[in-house]
Amino acid sequence: MTELAAYHQTAEQINGEMEQVKAAQNDPSCFAPLYTCYYKRIAAYIYHRIESKEEAFEIAAQVLYKALDNLSKYKAQGVPFSAWLFRIARNEINMVFRKNKAARIVDIDGEGAMELMANIEETKAEHQDEQLFEVLQELEEEEMELIDMRYFEKRSFKEICDITGMNESACKMKVYRILEKLKKKLKHL
Repeated sequence: MTELAAYHQTAEQINGEMEQVKAAQNDPSCFAPLYTCYYKRIAAYIYHRIESKEEAFEIAAQVLYKALDNLSKYKAQGVPFSAWLFRIARNEINMVFRKNKAARIVDIDGEGAMELMANIEETKAEHQDEQLFEVLQELEEEEMELIDMRYFEKRSFKEICDITGMNESACKMKVYRILEKLKKKLKHL
């Protein structure tokens, strides 16, 4: 099951998962199935942003340790447990970037780049990857994160909102404003 397919759970699946969470809240040894279920997905999410497998696995373990450590504070809000985990992962990644003063990694190859370019339609095909890379480098950290999740990770607006804590209409508006910003920047290349 892919990360995105796993996100789109039925109410029954979410309720079953909540039973696992409640059991783990009462007995930390019951966290093992949740750890097993989410470790690879969290590691993949992190790896997509930092491109170091060792560091991604280390941060993923740290994310799940923090989740276990703070499990007593977790409250169900009608979204999959994974949204909470991805939010912790996002915060850990941002801490790594701040600590190391590192830049975000963006892989613009493939289907995501084509979909993004279809939404901004301003470049000639022979130069589109180079031009897209150039304008993406000029985006703010939060802007790049939204574009990355929407176009390169193929996340729904709902999922992006669950991870970032934004409301859905604000998230959509920000993404569309970023697309307009990219269009303007591409016109000037």
